[in-house]
Amino acid sequence: MYSLTVSHHFMIAHSLVGAGFGPAQQLHGATFVVEAELRRGALDADGIVCDIGRALDLLKAITAELDYRNLDELAEFRGRNTTTEFLAGEIHRRLSRRIKEGALGPPAIESLKVVLRETPVAWAAYDASLE
Repeated sequence: MYSLTVSHHFMIAHSLVGAGFGPAQQLHGATFVVEAELRRGALDADGIVCDIGRALDLLKAITAELDYRNLDELAEFRGRNTTTEFLAGEIHRRLSRRIKEGALGPPAIESLKVVLRETPVAWAAYDASLE
C-alpha cells in the first residue's frame, strides 16, 4: 500500500461537558495539527498516490471550516463534545466525502487516516477505507 501524507494546522475554541473534563469544561482554545494520510494499492500512471498540492488544498479547505471558530456555536456540533477524537473522525468524514465527490480526481484513494495532534505528547486518529 502506498501513502501520501499532508499536514496543516487550525485553531478552535470550545468547551467540554462532563466532570471528567475538569477545567476544560470552561471555554478554552486549542491549536491542532492535522495529518491526512491517503492510501492506495498502486501508483497512478504518473507514479503518485495523488497530487500533493490538491491534497493539501483539500485539507486546508476542510480545516478552514473550523479554523478560528467557537465549535460550541456551530449547529452541527450542538450537544456533542468536540473532543480531539471526535474531531479526528469529523475531519475524516468530511475529507472522505469530498474525495468520493472527486476533489482529488478520479476515485483511486482506497483508505484514509486522519491524525489530530493537540499536543506533542497526545493525539487521536481515525482510520478507515473509503467504501
